[in-house]
Amino acid sequence: MAWKTLDQMELNGKRVLVRVDINVPMKDGQVTDATRIERIAPTIADILAHGGMPVLLAHYGRPKGQVVPEMSLQQLVPALESVLGVPVVFVADCVGPAAEAAAGALQPGQVLLLENTRFHAGEEKNDPDLAAGMATLGDIYCNDAFSAAHRAHASTEALARLLPSCAGRLMQAELSALEKALGNPQRPVLAVVGGAKVSTKLELLSNLVEKVDILVIGGGMANTFLAAMGLDVGKSLCEHDMTDTAKEIADKAVKSGCEILLPRDVVVAWEFKAGAENKVVKAEECPADAMILDAGPDSVFHVGQALERAKTLIWNGPLGAFEIAPFDAATNAAAAHAAKLSREGKLVSVAGGGDTVAALNKADAAKDFTYISTAGGAFLEWMEGKTLPGVAALS
Repeated sequence: MAWKTLDQMELNGKRVLVRVDINVPMKDGQVTDATRIERIAPTIADILAHGGMPVLLAHYGRPKGQVVPEMSLQQLVPALESVLGVPVVFVADCVGPAAEAAAGALQPGQVLLLENTRFHAGEEKNDPDLAAGMATLGDIYCNDAFSAAHRAHASTEALARLLPSCAGRLMQAELSALEKALGNPQRPVLAVVGGAKVSTKLELLSNLVEKVDILVIGGGMANTFLAAMGLDVGKSLCEHDMTDTAKEIADKAVKSGCEILLPRDVVVAWEFKAGAENKVVKAEECPADAMILDAGPDSVFHVGQALERAKTLIWNGPLGAFEIAPFDAATNAAAAHAAKLSREGKLVSVAGGGDTVAALNKADAAKDFTYISTAGGAFLEWMEGKTLPGVAALS
């Protein structure tokens, strides 16, 4: 672990610049899901408990370097005060005289929220001058925004190099969980990768076949692998132009000793709607006029057997069209099995990515997974084996 945590910093009397991700969904000026705010609460509470004064840096939306009033962070002050339980002072810039005055006047027990970092064009350009302006506002830098760590921005990368730096509690939890899953895992390691397209997860699949022992491929991308084996997938979602690539990944897996599990049987239907007429057929018997919308019960049985053998699980993406019944059955069953093994202490399970979290919540399995990452792009890039600039800058 090359990065420091809050435990290694002297916080008393110090202003701590905390990069957070509070890019939460809003409707009619109200926060509709405060999960991201709730997940930064332990970091803020720790800083306050040790006499530090948190100064929050965050982005919201994509203002592209312009001041866009509806993307102001001021609208988040009530939700922040409600979750954090302390007064939150807001200032309408993240650098400059007003921000400096607000930071200088900050009192113990208060939190300062700076305006949207992306109102400055230099944020996404990783501008050193903007970072230097931010650095004058604090004594310590703490990055608690793993979900933004794959971006080399002024508030995530350049700033970390200008002040004594550490990871916040959420960042620490994410990095520790990911280290357990792929850095130094208990073997065998099983990865479940689902989703619509091979093309969006090429680097991910190429990296995983060299890192894991068993790879379960589901969703639309499984159809592309089935087609690469010469199977007719009817009218299913399938990237026929990617079948050669699928073969290359399968060949690489053989050389690496990674076992790939594809659907043995599939649930097919003739229209994509809830409760559509459907039937289970062998993977090689998909009717020419039907489409594959889920993995079948025999496939789920074999995924369950693989989960029983595994000690570590990494999950990204559903096994079928989980949004509508009955095509959520494979995802729900496999997720329930993984949750049970995790609950019993037999499996370290880490999952991440937007669709993944939604699918696991729908299956009522997320609460029993060892760790659920709220990060989307950062989680994927980590799984792809890429260096995340926001993490590297903490080292």
